[in-house]
Amino acid sequence: MINKKLSLSTIYIIGIIFICLFNIFFYDPIQGYDAEAHYDYVDYFSRYLPQDIRLPSDLNSREFFNPPIPYIIPSFAQVICRNVIDSNNFLQDCKQYYGIAIQVSQFILYLLTIFFNLKTLQVYFQSKDIINLNYLALVSLLAVNYRTISMLRGEPYILFFLSLLLYKFINLYRKNFKATKYDILITGILIGLLALSRQWAFLLFPAFFLLIIYIKKENRIEYVKFTLGTFAVGFITSSWFYFNLFINYGSFTAFNKPSMGFKFSNQPLNFYIPNLNDLMLVFSKPIRPNFSNQFITTLYSDFWGDYWGYFVFTSRNLEAGRNQLIIGDYLARVNIVSLPITLFLIYSIYWVVKNVKNNIFLDYIKYSLFFTLIGYLWFLISYPELPSGDTNKATYVVQFFNLVIINCSIYLDYLYKNRKKTYNIVMIYLLFAFIHNFSSYLSHFPYRF
Repeated sequence: MINKKLSLSTIYIIGIIFICLFNIFFYDPIQGYDAEAHYDYVDYFSRYLPQDIRLPSDLNSREFFNPPIPYIIPSFAQVICRNVIDSNNFLQDCKQYYGIAIQVSQFILYLLTIFFNLKTLQVYFQSKDIINLNYLALVSLLAVNYRTISMLRGEPYILFFLSLLLYKFINLYRKNFKATKYDILITGILIGLLALSRQWAFLLFPAFFLLIIYIKKENRIEYVKFTLGTFAVGFITSSWFYFNLFINYGSFTAFNKPSMGFKFSNQPLNFYIPNLNDLMLVFSKPIRPNFSNQFITTLYSDFWGDYWGYFVFTSRNLEAGRNQLIIGDYLARVNIVSLPITLFLIYSIYWVVKNVKNNIFLDYIKYSLFFTLIGYLWFLISYPELPSGDTNKATYVVQFFNLVIINCSIYLDYLYKNRKKTYNIVMIYLLFAFIHNFSSYLSHFPYRF
């Protein structure tokens, strides 16, 4: 059994690496979400390096409100490029080179993310073996991950710093949060780096404070000291960026469009409750412009497949993508195959909440899932994009899905130990889904070099 688990784990690891490498060769980040604006950010940021650091304003890039960490590597790649190549147009000619730097660096970050999540589960189970087949089987299925790390985004950095934070947190939990000054410093820096990756990371922070009421009384003072200390360090690390937004734009949460305020009436009824015809399209043609701003159907199709079609076509490059006429039919089958897994993931959350008590680590995941979902809904309702709904992208809440599979890995371990036949059926189905959905993980653009 051990050899079989190791062999399957090897298959998943090789599969993940192959997918990421394939997308480096067949997907240019300039095809990604709001790519021109992100590239404008890089071009402005890199212009003054290494002598000076200047962040773009709303006049330089409509993504001006984003924190700088995701742009550091491509900006330095731009600096190196313009000092190496001969060109009459460095801004244009260096794009392909720092595009490669984006993908290679985020590929490495993603592998490290998987590694530290495996380390976290190793600590959770007190296992000698870092390889966790359950986690690898689940993470290999997440089409949203492969798409996210192929673009210039802040979310890959959120996933990476979150994996480090979870690993640090579970180790401190094992020590009853008797944290040293070094522990507080490192954890606080991770919180600051999360805040400087993208604003979605703030949805991961409230759970730390809510946990105060769940901590055992004998450990509560230690935990409060740890939490206040780490967030003080995090504040020092990251607040300069948000004060800069406040000074220049009058808001700590400046955005490139005005808020309509939180009112349920901002969104039409079908945003909340999809009609029957659109529900059927989830399993027949789950690709834009179908669904028209519906929350669940769009998010489901973008999570498992590629609802917005950015791995197949974009408005910047309508002709190059392959399989455009048939991709909708294939993604329909992906959604059908993924439906039992979706239900299994949802049930795993319920099972963990019901059956695993007095576990602060899992309480943190539970409440982070809650705050992420509620915060994302608040964003979609406060900043509606009608009629397309193109702010509803699974990439924006990729942290949610990656926390879910950590939960589900724990449930799968229970099945392995207590209901072996059910476990085997589930694992066979997960492998089948990985094989069937494989094409949805890959770019359908031609070779880019």
